[in-house]
Amino acid sequence: MKLDSFLAEPEETQTPKVFHYLTHSKAMGVLWSALRIWLGAMWIEAGVAKLWGAENVAFLHNNGAAVAGFASHGIPAYSWWGSFLHGFVVPNAGWIAILVAVAEFLVGLGLALGLLTPAAAVAGVLLNFTYVMSGTASVNAFYALIAIIILVTWRTSSEIGLDGFIRAYRQTHGGRLFKKNVFGGLAKVKESTPKVA
Repeated sequence: MKLDSFLAEPEETQTPKVFHYLTHSKAMGVLWSALRIWLGAMWIEAGVAKLWGAENVAFLHNNGAAVAGFASHGIPAYSWWGSFLHGFVVPNAGWIAILVAVAEFLVGLGLALGLLTPAAAVAGVLLNFTYVMSGTASVNAFYALIAIIILVTWRTSSEIGLDGFIRAYRQTHGGRLFKKNVFGGLAKVKESTPKVA
């Protein structure tokens, strides 16, 4: 059997039907949207606790005591990450704690509303990555897995959300109504009607 039989030309390859169903089906879109909204609610809950709730004092006050304590006493996955935590995060814990609290809240809002879904999912994965690398297992790996699923299925997982609404609006009102002119501004495109001979 030749190797050519296993490899196909790129233009001849097709997406497996199962993957197409998982990423384009409206029924699966409802499931992915439910996961997205749930994950968004979890991030909002974490962000609200840091911004206005019980964790407020440790994050927005006391020079980011929660982040400084976590970074200096956590067990990092790698020694180079430990050096980063001790050399950069601990001395800058004040503004990093504020950034973490705001980022968690905004990631949650983006996911829950389905607004800028891919960006929110990527930001969530990055936050989860930093937490796991810093020695916190908790729910972070599970959250990261769900965020990756949302990222892969973002067209259907954001269909029930603001991204879906914006896409539908652009499709109904013609996404080509405006184009950039030579100077970088927007100019209305004249709709031309075909001439009948």
